This record gives sequence, C-alpha cells and structure tokens, in this order.
Amino acid sequence: MTVDFQEMRVKMVDGQLRTTDVTDVAILDAMLEAPREAFVPADLKPLAYMDEDIRIAPGRPGRFLMRASPFGKLVQLADVRPGDLVLDVGCGTGYSSAILARIAGFVVALESDAQLAGEARERLAGLGYDNVSVIEGPLEAGHTRQAPYDAIVVQGAVDEAPQALIGQLKDGGRLVAVVGEGNSGRATLWIKEDGLVSSRAVFNAAVPPLEAFRRTPAFQF
Repeated sequence: MTVDFQEMRVKMVDGQLRTTDVTDVAILDAMLEAPREAFVPADLKPLAYMDEDIRIAPGRPGRFLMRASPFGKLVQLADVRPGDLVLDVGCGTGYSSAILARIAGFVVALESDAQLAGEARERLAGLGYDNVSVIEGPLEAGHTRQAPYDAIVVQGAVDEAPQALIGQLKDGGRLVAVVGEGNSGRATLWIKEDGLVSSRAVFNAAVPPLEAFRRTPAFQF
C-alpha cells in the first residue's frame, strides 16, 4: 500500500499544530514542506506523522524525534526570524534543523552522537539544505566557534537552565527549552537584553529528556 506522506503532513499541521495554537505561517509552511518521514528509521516511516515521539536511537533513555506540537510551539516561542543564526541543540537525524533552516538564515546543528550526526549530515545534504552545518560535539557545551546566536532551540528536556548555552546568546537572543520531565515539564524562554538574561515559563510540555542536561547529583555524606 502506497503511503501519501503529503496528505499526512497536511493532517499533522491541521490536527496537531493549528489545534495547539501554532499560528506562525512560516513554521506551518515549513512543516508542510519538510519530509518528516525522511528523518526516521525505515520501519517507522508510516508512523512519522503520528502524534507521538519517535525513537531515532536506542539506549536509555534513548533519543527521540519530538512530537510535532511541542516542537512547533518551541520554535514559535523562539521567534525565529529570516536571517537569524540558530543553534539547534540535539538535532538527531536532522528534522528539526530542516524546519529551522526553512525559517532562519543559517542553522548550526549540534549533535553528540556520531551516528546521528552522520545521518543528519547525509539526509540534510541529500534534500538540498545548504544553509545547515552539522557539528559533532557535546550538547551541553554548545558551539562557541559560531556564537553568538540569535536563537537556540534545545531538542529535549533539561533539568535546569543550560548556562553554557545561555552564554552563547547575542544581545536580543532567545533560547527555548523544556525544563523538567513528564507532566512537570515547562517550556521556558530565556532572553538576553542589554547584557542581562531574563526567563519565563510559558506552557506545559512533556518531551523526552536529553541525557547531557541531567543535573549531576550532589554528593551526600
């Protein structure tokens, strides 16, 4: 049976994004155009547009492609604009970077897993995304070489404010990430203005965690 991925993209946008207050036309158009199925394992392609996180790498807790709704809302919260330099932290196989590349000027796609970085590089190049550079390195450290950034988007839950990433924002820059796991997760926006950083939690979001941003347990006697 032939799967109509274009029809599935339309249903995803209409049923998962528009219904959860994703209204930014650039984001909706990008998610209508980018082939999400190209960024998931072959056996999961028919499930690429379902309203669920999709595992893209094994392990505990593993790595996932975030559900469309919280991802779209995070990008909208980051207020990504044409011409922006964006750092995509934990790009996985590259889908998030593909969306951001359709909205921003240039995307630095940071990935710590060598296999995922390779897949992202191959898939993005194969689809003609020439305004994305895939960088392999530790997620929690960001990528200082191309900093500062207009926007930083973190592709998974963190335990606390990612200070190293916040330090790589330019003045007027925005960083978005979900702080906390499960039902306690809150999508949070950090903004740097006149050298000072402010933050506010904006909406509830349950997304898979990124292991690199786990809080180190304090030593107890």
